[in-house]
Amino acid sequence: MNLNNNTTMATYKKRGGKPSTKTEKETSIEDGSTTAEVFNTLDESASRTEEWVIKNQKYIFIIVGLAAVLVLGFLGFDKFIQEPKESVATNDMFQSQQYFDQAVNGTSKDSLFTLALNGADGKYGFLDIADVYSGTKAGNLSNYYAGMAYLNMKDYTNAVTYLNAFSSEDDVLGPIAKGGIGDAFVQLEQLDDAYDYYVQAAQLKSNDYTTPMYLYKAGMIGLKLGNNAKALGFFNQIKSDFPESTEAKDIEVFIGKAEAAIN
Repeated sequence: MNLNNNTTMATYKKRGGKPSTKTEKETSIEDGSTTAEVFNTLDESASRTEEWVIKNQKYIFIIVGLAAVLVLGFLGFDKFIQEPKESVATNDMFQSQQYFDQAVNGTSKDSLFTLALNGADGKYGFLDIADVYSGTKAGNLSNYYAGMAYLNMKDYTNAVTYLNAFSSEDDVLGPIAKGGIGDAFVQLEQLDDAYDYYVQAAQLKSNDYTTPMYLYKAGMIGLKLGNNAKALGFFNQIKSDFPESTEAKDIEVFIGKAEAAIN
């Protein structure tokens, strides 16, 4: 896969004139607003949400893994004879998927994710498959796996690069890839970019799993950035359209916080 350095640099640079770190942004909000208490409470809620995601990461990846298996199943059925290149790529990808699954469910995560990325025993890893088989479905899906592996390894810049190179019409994989980019930008302390990608993730496909999750994240980051009316809209959408979702459980609290921030 050809990665243009100039494009990459433009993707990650901080936006001029804005606070460059999370601390500076929070200070700016508290100094310029009468709703500092709202945002302090918001930080505590955000931390609890992050803990929930970490705790349930195994189950999230199980859902993603099942969706990926369906994609690969179609790939093998549709392309095995017609395009040998797809067949070879899929065969090489199988071993990397095994490493990836073991990393998600095991303890030696970084070493297993590294094997998934770089390959072993004469088989390509996701990085080589994405490069050598660029343009194939397996190459495209390898970009997704590589991005998620880097995200788990806390290599957020590469996570953004590879997830951005992935495209999908799948109801789950597409939004999760966009949301993964948002998660990476949060860790890179580029909240404007994180907000944009969470909104994209929420709007890309509508389903009961990813849509309320990314509406919630967009609302939380929106409040941090002062996009209070937008955040209120996201929270109200969760309340009206996804009342049975996990995110709807305490949504009235966040609706109240958004309304207080507006007033």
